[in-house]
Amino acid sequence: MQRARQTGFTLIEVMVVVAIIGILATIAYPSYRDYIIRGQLVDGTNGLATLRAEMERHFQDNRSYATVGTFVTPCARTDATTRTFGNFVVTCSGTPDATTYTLLATGSGPVNGFSFTVNQINTRGTTAPAGWIPGGATTCATSWVLKRGQTC
Repeated sequence: MQRARQTGFTLIEVMVVVAIIGILATIAYPSYRDYIIRGQLVDGTNGLATLRAEMERHFQDNRSYATVGTFVTPCARTDATTRTFGNFVVTCSGTPDATTYTLLATGSGPVNGFSFTVNQINTRGTTAPAGWIPGGATTCATSWVLKRGQTC
């Protein structure tokens, strides 16, 4: 008598494969999420660079960052679509005067909790969720932190 040969996978083999996939997913998903967030953070810094260039152009034409006569400062724009870059909205922190301004890019959606600043002398700052900046800090007053673990 010949026995019929069985084909297929045993339960143990299937469980080993599921365990390996689970381990790989546990390691890969956080890295992938950080990679996606890093790609979206660039929208905020690009928006700040764009509005900063417009502020400098306004200053060159009017010798003031504030509104002068009929020349309205870019900070006074009421149309949010011209100040929206991806998931970031760029606003002026306070009212610009003749010689100073501070721009603020605030994130929403997947980048909620992130904000970047820049002023007229190109001093940059970052506010990020806990764990993004090393040492348990949530702010960096000297640079834009665009990558988890990047030092301030």
